[in-house]
Amino acid sequence: MTAMADDTANYDVKKAFPQLYAPRVGRFATVEVPPFHYFRIDGHGDPNVSAAYGEAVTTLFTASYAARAIAKAELGRVHTVGPLEGLWSADDPTAFVTRDKDAWDWTMMINQPEWVSAEIAAAATEAARRKGAPAVDLLRFEELREGLSVQVLHIGSYDDEGPVLARLHDEYMPGQGFTWNGRHHEIYLSDPRRTAPEKLRTVLRQPVAPVGAGA
Repeated sequence: MTAMADDTANYDVKKAFPQLYAPRVGRFATVEVPPFHYFRIDGHGDPNVSAAYGEAVTTLFTASYAARAIAKAELGRVHTVGPLEGLWSADDPTAFVTRDKDAWDWTMMINQPEWVSAEIAAAATEAARRKGAPAVDLLRFEELREGLSVQVLHIGSYDDEGPVLARLHDEYMPGQGFTWNGRHHEIYLSDPRRTAPEKLRTVLRQPVAPVGAGA
């Protein structure tokens, strides 16, 4: 990952990695994603009706803000808490195109800067526990390695992602000689509580590998 030249500057993952967090609208791009560490929580089912989903999101932000405070106090490092991200999967990948949300498995997560160590993450987890974060027992701090990926910026309702994903899966990936190599990844750049559905900005990412690689 890219190191900051000024340790006192405010770090924002969206600005540090614009190629990953600010892709072009409607245009698929191939990117190389470096390893990142995340706070993560797993769950299953429709996020619109799942209490567990809301509890996971609350806990992730509580722990992430705690990690920011600890890093500032102990290291003098300042950062903006990253956006909510999610890994999604289903036994049948067409469940994303058809929006069969009850079939979805999800891992919600928030990216942490490289100086948020396992020790800081553990302290942040305990701080979240003291604050009553509802899903703290499910919280994990783990590295994610995605590597070669295809992504695009989608503007619009989450339920309008289906045609974009269909083009990615059925046209772009086969046309480029790519196959699946990881879970569908979404990065939520907009706050759905304050943004009209048609204006939501979401990065859609799919880790890929060349067909036949490793065979």
